[in-house]
Amino acid sequence: MGRFAYWMNVSLDLRIEQVPGDDGAGEWLRIDEGLHREFNARARELAVMVQGRVMYETMEEYWPRARTDASLPDFMQEYGHIWTDVPKVLVSRTRTEAGHNTRIFGGDDAIEQLAALRAETGGTLGVGGATVATQLLRARLLDELLLFTHPSILGFGRPLFDDYDMPVDLDLLEHKSFTNGVTMHRYAVQDAKEAS
Repeated sequence: MGRFAYWMNVSLDLRIEQVPGDDGAGEWLRIDEGLHREFNARARELAVMVQGRVMYETMEEYWPRARTDASLPDFMQEYGHIWTDVPKVLVSRTRTEAGHNTRIFGGDDAIEQLAALRAETGGTLGVGGATVATQLLRARLLDELLLFTHPSILGFGRPLFDDYDMPVDLDLLEHKSFTNGVTMHRYAVQDAKEAS
């Protein structure tokens, strides 16, 4: 059985966007070479990447071209290869086609499809996107949070989860600090369902 891990950059007040559409490029983020190499190492270990449409389209726009862009540092070119090569699932009601080693789960049964994927996959399934993560949390299928916390308080913007109003108990699995002030916390979600 696999494990769904919601992987996200967050502010200290658990915001993932300062303004709609900043798509992970906010000035509050402190992504330097050391942090990016950490991203690369963790992404390389993923069995599958599961992304909502907005997250997928943001990644699709940039990373396939980054693989061969000689003006970029090697660690960014490397992530371009990782993102393109790792098997992906796009969760979308509107997209019917996707490249880059991607399957599409859509319609009313997307969460059931994801539950079946979790049951049949060994390893970690990295989740990107608040909408998908919130749906998995509601279905008690979200196993872990992998949060890279940047030392900024935004005060407004999109939260880590969409309209989730139930307490969730977590167990700290791993903690790491980076020289740029970012901290990483990996948590297990206590009430995640076992695969059936």
